[in-house]
Amino acid sequence: MRADRLLSILMLLQVHTRLTTRELAERLEVSERTIHRDMDALSSAGVPVVTERGKGGGWGLLEQYQTTLTGLNLAEIQALFVPKSPHLLADLGWGQAFEAALLKLLAALPAANRQQAEIVSQRIHVDPTGWQHWDEEMSAFPVLQAAIWQERQVLLSYERGNGQRIERLVNPLGLVAKGSVWYLVAAVDEDVRSYRISRVQNAVLLDSHCIRPVGFNLANYWQRSMMEFKANLPYYGVTVRVAPEAMPWLRYAGYFARIEQMIDAPDADRWVHISLRFDIEKAACAYVLGFGGQMEVIEPLELRDRVLQAAKEAISLYTKGMA
Repeated sequence: MRADRLLSILMLLQVHTRLTTRELAERLEVSERTIHRDMDALSSAGVPVVTERGKGGGWGLLEQYQTTLTGLNLAEIQALFVPKSPHLLADLGWGQAFEAALLKLLAALPAANRQQAEIVSQRIHVDPTGWQHWDEEMSAFPVLQAAIWQERQVLLSYERGNGQRIERLVNPLGLVAKGSVWYLVAAVDEDVRSYRISRVQNAVLLDSHCIRPVGFNLANYWQRSMMEFKANLPYYGVTVRVAPEAMPWLRYAGYFARIEQMIDAPDADRWVHISLRFDIEKAACAYVLGFGGQMEVIEPLELRDRVLQAAKEAISLYTKGMA
């Protein structure tokens, strides 16, 4: 365990150039005293670790010092060779580069670990797309990707969900893949917003430098954004009584239905009371009608009336002109 930690310290110092004792301790989840002992051990082994005191100081390695040791254990090797999404890598233009990097890493591995790396792709496959998937328009992606790397502003022509077209001068901050759908995260004035790239009608790369908010973290922003999005979704709660033969189909009958909880045990007829969530009443009505006589609305009462009215209209439509 200590050998793995010492190698981790070497890798961290090569990547970050200089880290404080506290930063190393937090990253490796050990005490600061342990870090000091590890530094003594590295120094005794001939590794040129140096420390600088004061503001901006910390532990580092002498210039030009590099180690080719990876210190990868079996689990880390397997994790690296789990297949990544070819769709997303292709979008980024990294498909061939990723394969080349894995080939170089494979050649550098000890023979004992090479077989594990080669067979992991035959044991695990990652498919980032759902069952319902549509190819999206991505013509603006190359320009937006260039803006990210070059830290330049972009003039966007964007179509909102309601069909309204707008223009925005944005400071691109990052790209996020949600499943197989790409989003641009960008700063507009003092706000940070997300733009679905398939809705970008045109993107013009400008010469002006991108203004990046101080301390911005892409992963943290996206996590907060998703939480806010879910919290602001429309809510229409429904309680239904469901026949036992319909229970296996609840999760597959409606894309917009979300099962929240089973309210109590089955009744004398083995029917179950279940709480469901929808965005709007219309979606709830269509869902309930799809189960025919195997689902009954308990509440809200206005939904019972809406389902009854829709059922009467369906009967009238299908019996019109008969007999």
